[in-house]
Amino acid sequence: MSSERLIYLPLGGAGEIGMNAYVYGYGEPGKERLILVDLGVAFPDMDTTPGVDLIMPDISWLAARVDQLEGIFITHAPEDHIGAVAHLYTRLNVPVYARAFTANIARRKMEEQGHDPDRVVTISPWPEVTKLGPFSVSAVPISHSIPESGGLVIDSPAGRVVHTGDFKLDENPIVGEAFDPELWAEISKDGVKALVCDSTNVFSPHAGRSESELGDNITKLISEATGMVAATTFASNVARVKTLAEAGDRAGRSIVLLGRAMRRMIEASIETGVLTDFPKVLQPEEASEIPRENLMLITTGSQGERRAATAQLARGKFRGMELKEGDLFLFSSKTIPGNEKGVIWIINQFSEKGVDVVDDSSGLYHVSGHANGPDLERMHDIVKPKMLIPMHGEHRHLRRHARLGADKGLASIVAVNGMMLDLTGDAPSIAEYIDTGRTYLDGSVKVGAMDGIVRDRIRMALNGHIVVTAILDEDDEPLGEPWVDLKGLAETGMSNASLVEVMEEDLNQFLMRAGKKTLKDDDKLEQELKRVARQSAQAEIGKKPEVTVVVSRMR
Repeated sequence: MSSERLIYLPLGGAGEIGMNAYVYGYGEPGKERLILVDLGVAFPDMDTTPGVDLIMPDISWLAARVDQLEGIFITHAPEDHIGAVAHLYTRLNVPVYARAFTANIARRKMEEQGHDPDRVVTISPWPEVTKLGPFSVSAVPISHSIPESGGLVIDSPAGRVVHTGDFKLDENPIVGEAFDPELWAEISKDGVKALVCDSTNVFSPHAGRSESELGDNITKLISEATGMVAATTFASNVARVKTLAEAGDRAGRSIVLLGRAMRRMIEASIETGVLTDFPKVLQPEEASEIPRENLMLITTGSQGERRAATAQLARGKFRGMELKEGDLFLFSSKTIPGNEKGVIWIINQFSEKGVDVVDDSSGLYHVSGHANGPDLERMHDIVKPKMLIPMHGEHRHLRRHARLGADKGLASIVAVNGMMLDLTGDAPSIAEYIDTGRTYLDGSVKVGAMDGIVRDRIRMALNGHIVVTAILDEDDEPLGEPWVDLKGLAETGMSNASLVEVMEEDLNQFLMRAGKKTLKDDDKLEQELKRVARQSAQAEIGKKPEVTVVVSRMR
């Protein structure tokens, strides 16, 4: 009996939406040759990750085994699948394989981070095969909300795994390849060991709808609008951007794209030939010559991102464009759970301006790019795998999807980030658990989620900050009184006196009473000054702020 095994290890994207990163390996335990499928990001929020720019998977486990890593395959080009590749590339430094459109986006990202774009290799779809170590990998076209999405057929001596990537069963998707059930039956006819499958919309009870259903509804909405029209969607949803642009064009409006990510996606789509006949686009500075009622803006920021075009418009002007009373703003998108606060803030800002906001609640202006519950079952029936491994979803999505499979007799398991599965037999089994986490891009540096940097930032945001400065002479005696600087705290406390003055008096009283042993010991003195400052703040304003102590000694 062979001691070699086939493993599956999610480092991101299993138990959460976004930050996708999935490792496959084959070989003797601990010596497996590895491939990585996707390396994406998630986006921060002010409540849990203030000031952070991007959230990426912790790839420490993989980086420690980089000599076993054969390559990286990217299934498609949204940020949650491709966004971390260039940021983390230095630690992996292996070829990146993707289809033409996705490769175009990847090369742009590599160049931005100073990496060689030629490390990105363009592959053609099934039946072309890329052989890496024990693996033979082929990209299989499937419909989604971005061009050239591809599931992966991953063959190894242990059998065939089908990794769906994100998908929907749209046979008329406007942009990109239609779902071809015969093709998927063809790749499955000789038997599939495991189907590793998108779980995002498992709770949706009705079969998914086609992108082609939206054009007439959106055209009617725009045609009936009397002021300027703006609409937002995911920048990566090239089909929707085209649907919106064509609807605006049919309604007699000039089109303006606002947001770098959207312009980049459209440019890449045209360069690689996946997008044709896109309506003429004006630059924002050209739009100033066009009457407002003849303009349509298509903007980034459908999820409430603070720096994206939609939020900028909600605050005021962006690139010279401004929405006013009587204008129309359309959310041609679904709000991802967790982003509701940012989206509602934008809606309220527009409302205060007198802008009419239309969202997706009617179902007329958005269709999802992910397979609904009945679509997932149809995919199970086409592929007929021995086992089902749900991925790309929160824990509740994975659990419901696993139950769908189990109800049809498929061996299934809920595998979250860090749970390594052995897929060698007829049913998945847990091989071991791996420590996983998150890496934050914080400005221009990468920090670990457990480094304490963001934790300290949250504490300062919640509690405020005090800097206490004390000077001691060469005899370790206080030289003058200590002084205090406050940030983020009330200036006056319960005694109706200045908080700074109250704290400085309490700190001075402590120094006058402190013994020589304490005054000579920097660590102990710092600890005691922190304690007194926090006690003083607690008594005056009911908060215990973060405290930084600076002790200077005159030598």
